[in-house]
Formats: sequence, structure tokens, C-alpha cells
Amino acid sequence: MNRRKFIQNTALGTAGAALFSPQLFAQLFNKDPFEMRELRGGVGIFTERGGTIAYLQTKDGISVVDTQFPDQSNHLIEALKKTSSKPFKHVINTHHHGDHTSGNIAFKGLAEHFVAHENSKKNQLANAEKSNSVDKNVFPDITFADSWKGKSGKETIKMHYLGAGHTDGDSFVHFEKANIVHTGDMLFNRRHPYIDRSAGASVVSWIDVLEKAANKFDSETLYVFGHSGDGFDITGKKADLMAFRTYLQQAHDFVAKQKAAGKSAAEITEIKEFDFKSEWQGDGIKRVLSALVDELGVQ
Repeated sequence: MNRRKFIQNTALGTAGAALFSPQLFAQLFNKDPFEMRELRGGVGIFTERGGTIAYLQTKDGISVVDTQFPDQSNHLIEALKKTSSKPFKHVINTHHHGDHTSGNIAFKGLAEHFVAHENSKKNQLANAEKSNSVDKNVFPDITFADSWKGKSGKETIKMHYLGAGHTDGDSFVHFEKANIVHTGDMLFNRRHPYIDRSAGASVVSWIDVLEKAANKFDSETLYVFGHSGDGFDITGKKADLMAFRTYLQQAHDFVAKQKAAGKSAAEITEIKEFDFKSEWQGDGIKRVLSALVDELGVQ
């Protein structure tokens, strides 16, 4: 092949590949568009598009934490049905955001119960009414204020509400026997977080809640994170929890310092990087600065 023809073919191939969605690419190469990984004690994780899903399989049935979107939940359901004929017992939502609850609809008629904190239900319903999508949502039939406990086989699933953070309705989901905690979006691993002030988020409270979580769970606890930065895992240990707490504290103190120096809200939100060393890099710093400017009342 001559050089000109090679360049043309390479360019066409590159352009064609750019048009393929991950799903189409997976179909062409007979590869699933998602990844599933077993952790321990019957608990595994599913990733595709949206917040990380955790699932538990026991002799009594299957429990799922968070649901991404309908297509992704259907992929999960199909995959789990290949390994178990047991019913779906619980669909648990760590909080209300669409990338964690939109797939609930795929479990309608399959799951016995949908569980979330009372504020998560409140926020999910408000968003659905605002977007005229109530019929596309499945809302919790079980809610709680402080904690909830469910059983499946030998495993106990306990949900803990420790206060506002990412929203005012985020819960930690603890598989007690396996000693695995799904943090939902209370932990973004080395990725700038989304801080939903419209749904009661508070960085000051979030810092305190992470301290409470670190004290509640032990040194052997394995954490499942809602999201992670490129090259970082969506599971980790207490050190990752405390590293994120430190990041939030430093970000808060940075904005407070800018406010004390007389910087305006507009000036602060245009800052491109923090003045402290951090593993939290890349896009997203503006959403953190904007939320802190709002919380700290910068004009």
C-alpha cells in the first residue's frame, strides 16, 4: 500500500471509530459494554454509565444498590439472571440523582421493595415533578430518618444517614458480614465532586459526616465509591475516605481565604486551580468553587 492510500485508510478508520458509541463498539466485537467484579461475601460491583452499582446475591435473593439508567439496569438484570434464579429483594438508592435512580424503572414489578432516606425520596419526587417525568420514576416504598436494616440470607444490610453532604439525603449502605460500604456520592475518589446545593448539600456538614463514617466503620472495611477519577479505582479503604475529607476541608478553607482577601464570587469561580497540593485534578473545580461560594455567602 502506498503512503497516500495508507494515510487515507487510517484517517477513515479513525473517523469511523470516533462515531461508534461504546455500546456499538461492544456489539461489533461481541463484548459487554459493562464491567462486573466480585468483591467478597456475595457482594459485587457493576460499572457502565452513571454511579457505581453494588449487588448482593444470597440464597434468599438479590439486592441492588443504585441503578444508573434503564439500559444499564437491564444489562445488570440480564447478567444477574444468568447466575441466579432468585428474586430481587431490595433496590436501594444512596441518594436521588438520576445517574443513581433512573434505572429503578427497570426493576418495577421485579423488586419487592425500594429503599432510600426520606430526603432522597423528597428530592427524587421534586425533580420528577419539575421535569414532568413522574411516570418514568419508581420511588421508595420504604424510607427512614436515621437508619434502616434488612436481611438477605446470612447478610445484614444496614443504611446509615449521618447528615447532609453531597445532598441532604445521602446514605451509607453497609453490608455488615462482608464489611463493604457503598458510599454513593458521599465519596468521589480523586475526582472533583458535584455538590448539589439545590438539594441541601453542605461541605461543612460533609466534612463532619466523613469523620463520623471513618469512626463508625472499621479499618478492614472496603468502600465502594460513587465515582472516581481517570486511573483511580471505585473501591478503596479508610485512607481514601480521609483523603477526600482533607480535600473538602482544604477547598473550603481556600474559598474562605479568598473571601477574606476581598475576592468576589465571580473572581473566585474563575480560579483554575487550588493553591494546595491535591490528587483531585482536572475538570470540575468550578462546580466545587461555585458551591462553596454559595455556602459561604460570597457576593
